[in-house]
Amino acid sequence: MDVSKLSGFASISLEEMNGVSLLKRVDTKFLTTTSQLSELLPFLFAEYQILEIGENRLMNYSTLYFDTKDLQCYKEHHNGKARRHKIRIRRYVESDICFLEVKEKQNSGMTNKVRCSIDDFETALSPKSKTFIEKATKKELELEPVLHNYFQRFTLVNKQRSERVTIDTGLEYKTGATTKQFKNVVVIEVKQEKRNTRTPIYSTLKSNRIRTVSFSKYCMGVANVFAGIKSNKFKELNLKINKLNN
Repeated sequence: MDVSKLSGFASISLEEMNGVSLLKRVDTKFLTTTSQLSELLPFLFAEYQILEIGENRLMNYSTLYFDTKDLQCYKEHHNGKARRHKIRIRRYVESDICFLEVKEKQNSGMTNKVRCSIDDFETALSPKSKTFIEKATKKELELEPVLHNYFQRFTLVNKQRSERVTIDTGLEYKTGATTKQFKNVVVIEVKQEKRNTRTPIYSTLKSNRIRTVSFSKYCMGVANVFAGIKSNKFKELNLKINKLNN
């Protein structure tokens, strides 16, 4: 991602943005390419501010996903279970902070995220982390690290309403000796207290025929990296992603 493409946005600090953290929210996702993204951004300059931390607007994220040995979290998503969880440790590189995070997709369609600060990545979860996960999921899960994910993100904040837009580029997955990159794919995620399709980001995406998708970074990583894993429900989306990546 060319950082100069972001110069048209006014900045907002992390402290100012905390007022619209939206840990409980409705998420709506879109997929596009890096070249199309560059064409879309100027239409958003007037309506959104961009998160800036220490003069950085494009942030690096490093994530380690946890699952059971038989990939229960992945399978629940693949099989369409309404209430499901994603469990990860994420390092926000520029902020130099690390969180253990549990995302719960609820029956209502809302996403609830809870997190706790930890010192660093844990390949073996500490007793404290296990307790936090058990409390968040209300399950006793035998978890292990299964997938690394890296990407770059910039975050836009609507000037008029409670809405954030995260835009992720340079997706990369690693597990063992296997690496999969989606360097040309862009994931746009609109985060709101309740869905409102009358905002500038929705209008811009609609006018460019970019439609909503059901997309999970974790599930797409597993489906593309793990051999022999059931992924037929993601076949159409996987074809789209790989087409965008070419």
